[in-house]
Amino acid sequence: MDPAISTAPTPLHAHLVAPARDLTQHNFAISTAPTPLHADLIARVRDLAQHNFAARVPAYDREAAFPAEDFDDLRRAGLLSTAVPPEYGGAGIGPHRGNVLTLWLMTKEIAKADLSLARCWEGHCNSMVLIDGMAHDAQKQRWFRGVVNAGEIWVAWSGEPQARASVQKTGFGTTTSKVDGGYLVDGKKAFATSAGGAHWAILLVSTAGPGGARHNTGIAETLLLLACDLSDPSVTVDRSWWDPIGMRGTASHVVQFDRTFIPDENLIGRPGQYLSEGWQTCFIPHYAATFLGAAEAAYEFCLEYVRSQDKSADPYIQHHIGQSAINIETGQLWLRHVAGLWDAGCHNEAQLAGGRARHVMEHLAEDTVKRSIRACGARSLNRPSSLERIYRDLSFYVRHDNDDHLLATIGRSLLGQQHDPSFFKP
Repeated sequence: MDPAISTAPTPLHAHLVAPARDLTQHNFAISTAPTPLHADLIARVRDLAQHNFAARVPAYDREAAFPAEDFDDLRRAGLLSTAVPPEYGGAGIGPHRGNVLTLWLMTKEIAKADLSLARCWEGHCNSMVLIDGMAHDAQKQRWFRGVVNAGEIWVAWSGEPQARASVQKTGFGTTTSKVDGGYLVDGKKAFATSAGGAHWAILLVSTAGPGGARHNTGIAETLLLLACDLSDPSVTVDRSWWDPIGMRGTASHVVQFDRTFIPDENLIGRPGQYLSEGWQTCFIPHYAATFLGAAEAAYEFCLEYVRSQDKSADPYIQHHIGQSAINIETGQLWLRHVAGLWDAGCHNEAQLAGGRARHVMEHLAEDTVKRSIRACGARSLNRPSSLERIYRDLSFYVRHDNDDHLLATIGRSLLGQQHDPSFFKP
C-alpha cells in the first residue's frame, strides 16, 4: 500500500490549521454530559478498578511488572476498543470523536486504583487516536481489527534522552534510515511504557538522528511515525535499567532495536505531520485526568483514615480536608472545560487550555497528596499503605513534562511569542 495515500489531511483533522472559533456560541455543560452508553463505560471501569485492579497493585509495583491481568480484564470487558471508531467496532470516544470527557473519566477511575496502569492505558488509547487521525483505511482495517478481535495492546514510544549524568552508563537513541521497501531502526529507546506487554508500538523516530520527538533538535519534517510489530525477534527488552521510585508497574524498560525492518506500509501519516498538526496536544489533558485520579484516591484514603482515628474535630485536619475537596472540584471543572472545547470544535483553544489544565492539575494533585499525608501522619507512608504508593507514583509521573517549561510555554503563547505546544521546549 502506498503510504502517500495518507499525506492529505482528512476533513476530520483540518481544524488543526483552522482559525479559532467563537467560544461564546457553545453550551459546554451539554457537550460534556455523558450519554447512558458512556456512563456505562465509566461504571464498568470503576467496577474493575475497585474490585480487580486495586488488589493487584502491590505485586506489580514490587516487581516493576506490566499489569497483564488488568489488561486481560479490560479486554474481556470490551474496553480496549474504547477509542476505536464505531465503524471499526469500537465505542468511538476521543478528542476528535466526541465526548472525550468519558475517556478521561475512565482514565481517572483507573488511576484511582493504579497510576501505572492508567499510564499504560493512556498509551494504548492515545495510539488508537493517532491511528484514527493519521492512518489510511487499509491500516485502520488491519490494526483496529487486531484490537477489537484479538485484544492487541498498543503503545507509543518517543523517549531517547540524550543528556545523562556521569553515573549513568547507558546511552539512548535510535537511527532510522530509508531502505528498499521500508525503514531500518537501530538503537535504544528508554521509558518504553508497557515494554514486554504491548503487541505493537508507534515509534516516534527521526531520520535526522537520535532523539525521537521529545529530544530531537532536528526539523519537524524528519520525524516519522512507524508502527512496529513487537514480536519481531530484532526487538528486545532490557529490564535491568528500570528501577524507579514510582510508576514501576508501567514496565518502562529500555528497548533495543537491532536493525529492525519496518515496511513502508507501516508508516503512519506523512513525515512531520505529528508535530505540524499538533497531535501531542490531544494527549496532554489526558495526563491531567490521571493526576486527578491520584488526588481523588489520596483524598478518599484520608477521609477514611481520619474518621477511623476520630480526628474529625481537629481544625488543621479540617483545613486539609476542605482544601483537598476544593482542589479536586477545581480539577474536575478544568477537565470539563477542556473537554467542552474539544467537543465544540474549538480545537485551537482546546490545545492551549489542555496545557493549562495539565499544569494546574499537577499542582492540585501534589497539594492534595501532601495534605493527606499531613492529616494522616507518618503511618500513612508505611507500606502497604496506598497513600505511600500514590505519593511515589505521582512524584515520578509529574516529571513526564517539565512544568517550568510548560508554564513558560503558556506565557509565550499569551505574549505572542513562538512556542511549542506539544513538548514545551524552550
